[in-house]
Amino acid sequence: MSDAIFEATIERIRLYCLRFGQKYVQIVFHGGEPCLLRPEKFSRWCSRAREALRAIAEVHYGVQTNGTLLNVAWAKVLKEHNVTVGISLDGPKHIHDLSRVDHHNEGSYDQAEKGLRILQAADIPHQVLSVVQLGQDPLAIHRHFLSLGCKSIIYLLPDFTHDTIENIKQQFGPTPCADFLIPIFDHWWFQSDMEVRVTDLWNLCRIILGGNSRIETYGNGRLANVFIETDGAVEALDVLRVCEEGLSKTSLSVQDEDFESRFVSEINKGLFTTQPLCNACLACEESESCGGGYLPHRYSATQGFNNPSVWCADILKLFAHLRERLGVTTNETSLMRREYQSAL
Repeated sequence: MSDAIFEATIERIRLYCLRFGQKYVQIVFHGGEPCLLRPEKFSRWCSRAREALRAIAEVHYGVQTNGTLLNVAWAKVLKEHNVTVGISLDGPKHIHDLSRVDHHNEGSYDQAEKGLRILQAADIPHQVLSVVQLGQDPLAIHRHFLSLGCKSIIYLLPDFTHDTIENIKQQFGPTPCADFLIPIFDHWWFQSDMEVRVTDLWNLCRIILGGNSRIETYGNGRLANVFIETDGAVEALDVLRVCEEGLSKTSLSVQDEDFESRFVSEINKGLFTTQPLCNACLACEESESCGGGYLPHRYSATQGFNNPSVWCADILKLFAHLRERLGVTTNETSLMRREYQSAL
């Protein structure tokens, strides 16, 4: 991304905040790999954005990285600008290196672990993002993260659609994600302390206890993020690319002269609105809590998003297990949700 595109992006954010009275902005650098930027350039951009939004909105920064390029110089800049870091790790070296390799086709675990240690040494807030490793030992993976001193972990459901899931279910069975996550939840529930947070499971507990979902994978909320490509193109949820090419695209660029006049109409149509649930989801007692699951996982070429999640059986099994541990029925969730909403 050029300085000109970044400046145009910050100007669009500034004008949006002024128009709609938004007082909080989160800017997350991801990719690709954002650490391909020089630390000096990253620092300059952070300073510039905070200067442009001073007295308009509180600015927070995040970086999503594979960790391999983190070094002392990066740590200094991340610390200076109070950046929260998400670092991608899929488990111990023999698991992580199966799919996360460098340009020489060599595993990246050693560099990623080194990056994690740098973050920890600098006391930079960070979270491990780990894709559920189907067919692997979940507790071996979870205990490995704990052995690394990780206090915040999120396990991401693998990104498949109804057009790509069949072979996965044939290979790993009807509920491979639930079978992976339930042992991790029980370990967290019975053996961890309050310093450790498994964010996705914590969020499901929050939903069951009547709260709103705080992550986009559950709840069917309106998409809350806008993605700016390096050429200035504005996109909706980037993961929609797993559905079909171009699905996440809008007609906007941050460099458009008529951006302001077109932006509101663009965000109020299509992918920026809450997607209706399919009939199967509407008839489900977890519909208000689950919300159909993550939007990309509901997609098929023939019916668009008018499907339950490809991980529906996993989600229902997971909800049932968490409800048993929490001692909360679906009716009790509905009552608590109404009380929570009325108190807002």
